[in-house]
Amino acid sequence: MNVLVIDGMGGGIGKAIIERLKTELKDAHIIAVGTNSIATSAMLKAGADVGATGENAIVYNAPRVDYIVGVLGIALANSMHGEVSPKMADAVAQSPAHKVLLPTEKCNVTVVGLGEVSMQAQINEVVRRLRERV
Repeated sequence: MNVLVIDGMGGGIGKAIIERLKTELKDAHIIAVGTNSIATSAMLKAGADVGATGENAIVYNAPRVDYIVGVLGIALANSMHGEVSPKMADAVAQSPAHKVLLPTEKCNVTVVGLGEVSMQAQINEVVRRLRERV
């Protein structure tokens, strides 16, 4: 199972996701791609198998993995204060990979109908869903 975890800004959400995935899905090969080097570094420290930074890393890796995990904003051009370029968002959206996206208002998006759920509960759900597919 090849999992692409994409995060930006400080990489905190990606870091938390990778820590849980490494604990729960030991055979998963995790590729961490940050929209900036700080995010990539945080995810590598969390245990990602490989890491890369920037637009081309997302464009290159998105069609080559089984799953893409991150916040909803990775599929929305100019989200995360402009860190997600239109090419990045398009690469995520066009990828044949199954996307597991966490809604967060930090991306300036509100998803209705989901209820108030903590980030930790959302990460638990990401891991549960990926484990189901193994």
